[in-house]
Amino acid sequence: MDVFRRLKPYFWPEKKLFFLAILCLASATALGLVYPNLLRYLIDDVIAKKQFELVPRLAIVVVIVVSVKGLLQFLHGLCGGRLGNRVAYHLRNALYNKLQYLSFQYYDQARTGDLMSRLTADLEAIRQFIGFGFAQLLNVLLMLIFGMSMMFSINWKLALLTMISMPFLAFTAIRFEGKIHPAFRMVRQSLSSMTTAVQENITGVRTVKSFAREAHEVDKFSARNEDYKAMNIESSGIWARYFPIMEILANLSVVMLLGVGGYMVIQNTISLGELVACFSLIWYIIGPMWGLGFHINNFTNTKASGEKILDILHQYLHVKDQADATIVKSSEVQGNIRFDNVTFAYPEKQPALYDFSLDAKPGSVIGLLGSTGSGKTTVISLLMRAYNVKDGRVMLDGKDIRSLELESYRNQIATVFQETFLFSSTILNNIAYGRKDVTMDEIIRAAKLAKAHDFISELPEGYDTVVGERGLGLSGGQKQRIAIARALIKDPKILVLDDATSAVDMETEHEIQAGFSEVMQGRTTFIIAHRISSLKHADEIIVLDKGRIVQRGKHHELLHQDGLYRQTYDIQYADQPKKADQDDQVAAAKDPELDAKTRNHSSLQERRLAH
Repeated sequence: MDVFRRLKPYFWPEKKLFFLAILCLASATALGLVYPNLLRYLIDDVIAKKQFELVPRLAIVVVIVVSVKGLLQFLHGLCGGRLGNRVAYHLRNALYNKLQYLSFQYYDQARTGDLMSRLTADLEAIRQFIGFGFAQLLNVLLMLIFGMSMMFSINWKLALLTMISMPFLAFTAIRFEGKIHPAFRMVRQSLSSMTTAVQENITGVRTVKSFAREAHEVDKFSARNEDYKAMNIESSGIWARYFPIMEILANLSVVMLLGVGGYMVIQNTISLGELVACFSLIWYIIGPMWGLGFHINNFTNTKASGEKILDILHQYLHVKDQADATIVKSSEVQGNIRFDNVTFAYPEKQPALYDFSLDAKPGSVIGLLGSTGSGKTTVISLLMRAYNVKDGRVMLDGKDIRSLELESYRNQIATVFQETFLFSSTILNNIAYGRKDVTMDEIIRAAKLAKAHDFISELPEGYDTVVGERGLGLSGGQKQRIAIARALIKDPKILVLDDATSAVDMETEHEIQAGFSEVMQGRTTFIIAHRISSLKHADEIIVLDKGRIVQRGKHHELLHQDGLYRQTYDIQYADQPKKADQDDQVAAAKDPELDAKTRNHSSLQERRLAH
């Protein structure tokens, strides 16, 4: 019961509904015992003694009992339903709230399907058990106690003989549930696998047809369909093996009751009315025995679901506010970002960043260049405080960001990620996502700066066009421009562009960068890029390789250093030698201290061709 004790804060506030639901069900169960006694009275005192004038009274009593029992069952359903839904409501809010504040470190390992399952199937299992399952489990015990007590009060010998097969029935029912439940789980998993295959095929139908793999997809679906069929046949086989056994054991008790009880009636040991009452009561005992395995499995499955939900609710928050965290006010932020000898490693991995130092002055533009896995994204993640720094410090205007309130700090940063995500809403809502109070003029201005206004205006509904997973399909470049507009409208002190123009063509990139030049004024900007053209105007370019800074400087300085930057430049401008030569000449002009060999055009050309 430890799981339910830990879930107590979510259902205990509704304890009145909880106890009322149990009381109503227990009362309805107890009231059901009136039926056997009414039958006994009808047979022994009315029919046997021919006092038929009592029949109308008896009928009225039956109507009253049925009505009261029906009312109690209705109240049980009402209270149980409200209890379950309220508990689910509290848990759902708590889970969603927790998921919002869990750090990147948790999501690095979490699986989307597993989280969705906990928010739906596991939570539904708890809702059903808290609302109805627990009361039903208690009701099984009550029915056994009430039914057996009544039978023993009528004739203890007959009751004992009738109970002989009950332990076997209970054992078989538990074994049956132990077999059928895993089988049903396999059926659901098989159905899920088959549904996933259909969903993937429909989503990727263009890929299937372009590779002419229709036959392969048909075979793949047939295999999963065959598995689904086999799982259903297996579960049907379990039903076929166990159900007749339980039916025989249940009816064996009835046969013994009627055989021995009938003999006792002949011998005048008990009356006919008492035998009929016992026959009615036996089903009060057989029913709980029959469903005992189901209730046990329901309890254990709910316990497992509760453990999964508690695993999220009690998940440790790696990134959270300190007790005395300082609220960051936009009016006071200058935008000076400093990395002070930062070394960082993801859990159970080698360090992704070694002794990284950087001092970005307010309004400066910092470029980050490097191959995949070099540590560029790690720098941005630490800047956003997606992870906590352990070795070294990251500071904003001289204050360690760990001492700042997380929400107010992140409000100073706007990020455009390489992988663009748009919500299933209108373009207007997507652009305005980062701000609560925004005017249409501000949205249009941000869209124009991101070079998105023209194509948005050409859409059927303009800014009211719905985009996202279920909405209108946009190209990668169009989505990226909307994401850029979403970042710009936030009016941040710190702007992060994580390869923000990777999905647009060179001409559009040039236009967007022209807009950025206006937007970047007064803002500290970090640019992650694979294109040299995106980094040329940076105040400082940092070249990373395997987590270490291998080069740093301005564009024209790095052009005259043998290293990764020059190699990347030569590769990207191999088909534009004139452009490369112009850049070399500009770089040489900006640095008069370069020696004659470095400034010599032919020497530079030879180096490029040799590479």
